[in-house]
Amino acid sequence: MKRRKTLADVAAAAGVSKMTASRALRGDKDVSQTNIERVKQAAREIGYYGNQFASSLSSKHTDLIGVVVPSLSNIVFPQVMSGVTDALKGTLLQPVFGVTDYDPETEYETLRNMLSWRPAGLIVTGIDQPPETRQLLKDAGVPVVQIMDIDGHPVDACIGFSHSEAGHDIAVALFETGLRRFGYVGRNLDKDLRAAKRKQGFQSALRDHGLAFADVIDGSDLAVDATAHSAVECGRRMTADILNRRPDLDCIYFSNDDLAFGGLCHCIAAGIDVPRKVALAGFNGLGIIEGFPGKIATSRTARKKIGKLAARMILETLEHSTAEMGKLHILKPEISLGELAVTNDKPD
Repeated sequence: MKRRKTLADVAAAAGVSKMTASRALRGDKDVSQTNIERVKQAAREIGYYGNQFASSLSSKHTDLIGVVVPSLSNIVFPQVMSGVTDALKGTLLQPVFGVTDYDPETEYETLRNMLSWRPAGLIVTGIDQPPETRQLLKDAGVPVVQIMDIDGHPVDACIGFSHSEAGHDIAVALFETGLRRFGYVGRNLDKDLRAAKRKQGFQSALRDHGLAFADVIDGSDLAVDATAHSAVECGRRMTADILNRRPDLDCIYFSNDDLAFGGLCHCIAAGIDVPRKVALAGFNGLGIIEGFPGKIATSRTARKKIGKLAARMILETLEHSTAEMGKLHILKPEISLGELAVTNDKPD
């Protein structure tokens, strides 16, 4: 086994002292740019990568930012992660990502492990963690930013939007186009609490107009879930089921755009005119629907911007010790109704 390269090896290769090499790798302002470049080039050439965990023993934290997301199955959370990465470029901080699959126990263990690494900060999706997880975040001793939801009580800073309001607002917008017979298609609402909030908000708007969902498929039908291996496929099959049961529906609201796109695939195959025969509405404003302009109504969310703001908030707190943490930043989704907004016609 080859010996791991040390800081002394870097210093020797660069022709500087060990202290200068250490300060150069940290980007110390008192080290000349020439020496910084010489040391970094030497480190690259000999394959030196340092030991952040050992360094953390003499400091409060490592140069890691823990980022916890529930899923990578669509572009939503990769875009959040991209925003975090962009914001940290040019700094010494590096993001480390954990995926929970919407499971509270996995989220707890992920956060517990991340905290054992002494991160400089945490970015955590959602605001509805169980008490034991919230306690971890409260006692973390580092800046914590919860993202993508504001319906609740954050433990520190929070960047996102109200999912209940998002559901309510698109329901009102759809109602104003003349739609009246609404169905709902969703899945995993017992785990995806933000989707459940959107459904509740949509229902609240319907009640305000004396209406209710004419039919609901929420993914609890195991026969549907067990045979559908992706959200798109699941949306296609559940849309077929709900329209077989209620062919008179003039709008279906889906828990996200992946399911809505699956619904569009079914309608295209079945020769059902979208949106004149039945309108489809989702959530997130994913690129997958851009190839079918005007077909699916949606709420577009600023996912990458949320990631950037969360990382920048942590950076500012670490660099300036400001009172920035604890603040609430709201980025309200933008509603897009597509052809419904143009025609303003009630479907036949």
